[in-house]
Amino acid sequence: QVQLVESGGGLVQPGGSLRLSCIASGSIFRIHTMGWYRQAPGKQREVVALIPSGGSTNYASSEKGRFTISRDNAKNTVYLQMNSLKPEDTAVYYCNAKTPVAPYNYWGQGTQVTVSS
Repeated sequence: QVQLVESGGGLVQPGGSLRLSCIASGSIFRIHTMGWYRQAPGKQREVVALIPSGGSTNYASSEKGRFTISRDNAKNTVYLQMNSLKPEDTAVYYCNAKTPVAPYNYWGQGTQVTVSS
């Protein structure tokens, strides 16, 4: 089993920045990719950014250039630096860890990000 705990959400004005953190524990040796997803009210959960253990990062097109995902394997932590935030970035952000065996996806509890003036 893998446990994920997010932190760093909150209320920020448009144009502001936030950094989300997610600490993984448990069977972390199974994790090959970590990432962030988000779910806005009334919408489906969507990928924001992914970072494999040894490969290049992947971003949703709307976040590329504004968001940066990084990973500190020594701390079992993945970060999402979000800059130039927009009201449409408002959502619950979920940390995700992918493993090659079932259940294949683990999720954190989510952290609320609200972008509003």
